[in-house]
Amino acid sequence: MNKFPKNFVWGAASSAYQIEGDPLADGGGKSVWDTFSHTPGKTFEGNTGDTACRSYAHPEWDIENLKHMGLSAYRFSTSWARIDPEGDGNWNEKGLAYYDRLVDLCLEAGIAPYMTLYHWELPQALEDRDGWLNPETPKAFARFAGMMAEHFRGRVKHYFLLNEPQCVAALGYGNGIHAPGRQEPMGKVFLVWKHLLLAYGLGAQAIRAVDGGAGIGIATTGRLCYPETEADIAAAEKATFQVFDNDWLFTHQMALDPICFGAFPKDCAPGQLRDLMAAVTPEELEIIHQKPDFLGFNIYNGWCVRESQGAPYYFIPRYEGFPRTALKWPVTPEVLDWGVAFLWRRYGLPCYITENGLSCNDVVSLDGQVHDPNREDFLHRYLLCLKNTFSHGTDLRGYFHWSLTDNFEWHSGYGERFGLVYVDFPTGTRVYKDSARWYAQVVKTNGESL
Repeated sequence: MNKFPKNFVWGAASSAYQIEGDPLADGGGKSVWDTFSHTPGKTFEGNTGDTACRSYAHPEWDIENLKHMGLSAYRFSTSWARIDPEGDGNWNEKGLAYYDRLVDLCLEAGIAPYMTLYHWELPQALEDRDGWLNPETPKAFARFAGMMAEHFRGRVKHYFLLNEPQCVAALGYGNGIHAPGRQEPMGKVFLVWKHLLLAYGLGAQAIRAVDGGAGIGIATTGRLCYPETEADIAAAEKATFQVFDNDWLFTHQMALDPICFGAFPKDCAPGQLRDLMAAVTPEELEIIHQKPDFLGFNIYNGWCVRESQGAPYYFIPRYEGFPRTALKWPVTPEVLDWGVAFLWRRYGLPCYITENGLSCNDVVSLDGQVHDPNREDFLHRYLLCLKNTFSHGTDLRGYFHWSLTDNFEWHSGYGERFGLVYVDFPTGTRVYKDSARWYAQVVKTNGESL
């Protein structure tokens, strides 16, 4: 089959700190991103998420845009700190009421809520107790996950427990360019990684204990490759799943192998990483090994690979002037064909593209509209390749564009625009971009217009 299946889910995605604003309203607690963004020099021009897109005050604005595009699903995250300010299980009912309102708005509009429980908003109170280096933090997350599942039982049927744990460990505790801005040695970064995986496992157990009908997944990111020619398929697949000491975190398999198979990847050269993985106990792996109901893949670009004499593969250098987005990320649509197929072959679980998109230099033109032909072209190329991944037998269930609206783009602040919907940040005013109209037509035809 080389077309999108009949019940394919078309959606868009967002995250709490990036769009909500008012993080401390109604009794909400500080997250690590509140602290980090208010630290001079940490974000572009000192931008913070204090106002963001004003979605906390006006969630109906976002749901209206989803409806206007004809989308059937909305992937959004919850702010752990807004609901559990101290990370101790003393819930902030007013903060929780916001997500009640958001979920109800989705359901009233016929839009399925896909809830991400952790998109990096660790309560600062937990970071003050050593954050993800503290073995108690996974237990606190499990308590939060179980409470959320019990509260939303029957209304929310799809949970992504963690979003990109790779970024939390590598960028938050490794090089420090994300909150909490720590620069720890490899041994401690691996401990953070182990605790994130334990948080997934304990969280999955907690959700299944209170809502056996809920689907559970995780959204990961990392290196994906695609072949230069048909003769290079095996080489590209091997390159995708090999683990290196200097590039171990940004791989899908470092998360998904222990979660799905109960063991870390075997294709790893001798070194510190192998020793760290060997020190994870069988009891810990048993907790981590909670097989998901589905997987989420956040995919923006990949590497072209060819088979090489004397070596299993060769990463083809990108030529001068290689196509790139406004954020200087390479444009490689083939990764949504072969990269997804390789992940499907390895794990054999239903999957979603939980993030894919690009930053453009969008402006409101003299005619009052936002014309973003680069985004339309990017999506057209990527979705054509995604359509082809079905020819490999991939059980792909849906696609969520990143992002629904322009937002606070972490350390890049408001300097990057990823949305289908333009946001005037001083006022929160939304302007539909040309790409949103284009995407709506793709959705309406279930991809036949591509």
